[in-house]
Formats: sequence, C-alpha cells, structure tokens
Amino acid sequence: MARLQLNKSSLAKHTRALKSYKRFLPSLDLKRQQLLAERAHAYRILDELKSEEEALYHFVKTQLPMLSNSDIDISNLIAIEDITVAEENVVGIKLPSLKHIAFSAPSYSFLAKPHWVDNYCLQLKKTVTATIKIALQKQRINRLEEAVATITQRVNLFEQVLIPQAEHNIKRIRIFLSDEQMVAVVRAKIAKKKVLDQTSSLSNPIDSAEGML
Repeated sequence: MARLQLNKSSLAKHTRALKSYKRFLPSLDLKRQQLLAERAHAYRILDELKSEEEALYHFVKTQLPMLSNSDIDISNLIAIEDITVAEENVVGIKLPSLKHIAFSAPSYSFLAKPHWVDNYCLQLKKTVTATIKIALQKQRINRLEEAVATITQRVNLFEQVLIPQAEHNIKRIRIFLSDEQMVAVVRAKIAKKKVLDQTSSLSNPIDSAEGML
C-alpha cells in the first residue's frame, strides 16, 4: 500500500476522491434498492407460477381421474414445436423471458380416443408452459441474486472502506499541515525576535559596550 503523502497536493487529491465517492454512492444504493425490489417481485411471481402449476395438477387429478386407465394410450399426445426465449433489460440486468411457445400434436381419430383426451391435451399444454415459466423465473432470480450480491459489495466498499479511509487520510493530512503551520509560525516568531534583539543591540553600541565592562 502506497505511503500517505502529507502535503497539500495529497489533501486536494483525497478531497476530490471523497467528493466523488459521496456523489456516486447514492446512485449505487438506489440501484441496489431497485434490484432488491425486483428480486422480491420475481419471488412473488415464482410463487404464483408454482401455485398455478399445482392447481393444474390438482385439476387433472380431480377432473380427469380416467387417466389412471392404462388401457388408453395417452403418450406422445403433444410435443414442443417451437419455443422463443428473449432477454429483457431490468435495472441494467438481462433477464430471460418466455416470448412464445408452440406445440404440435399428432392427429388421432376421435373415435379411437375418448372425448376427454382433448381436454387433457389442453391441460398438458398449460402445465408444460407453467413448468417452463418456472424454470425461466428461477433463472431470473439467480441473475438478480448475483446482481444484488455484486452491487451490495460495491456499496459496502464505498460505505465501509473508501469513504472512511478518505476521511481518515484527509484528517491526518490536515492535522499534519496544521502542526507544520504552527511550527512555522513559532519559528517565524523566534526568528523575528532574534532579528529584533540583534537590531536593538546594534542600535545601542555604547550600552552594549558598557554591558561588557
């Protein structure tokens, strides 16, 4: 660590740095508050999506009990044909967002399948969509958690290290310069007194000579 220079130039440097830190800190803290709010919102959405998924499972379980009939083939009824995940900028953080999902379904004879299969396919699409949204929402939360941790470290750096250190350095330099100024004043007074004494002695040579007898 570089040794602290106790001079006016160093004082000006640390004073400018302190002003910069104090000017930048509020914007950092504001962004942290925004990220914390966005993270809390993301968790609420995740809870809603999980509730939606549970509700879908409950609906299928209670409204479509015939699914337990192993004689009816309900495999490969749908498939994900296309899925589009985009990124949106939230408080400067890129977060994934589901933009589009398309399903394909093989055609089957209405006579070969019971009437409730169509409803099951619809609920299955909703459930798959909810599951994908949950996975993406977890990714959003992970990125927000990382962003919150990073900016919290920066805020703590300013609050607990940079600003206190700059204030401490400024205080040390000012005390040193004040002491130096005081010493200089004392030296100047002593020098002035010596000059006055010498001048007084030279202006009264007879008194000086008599003082020597």
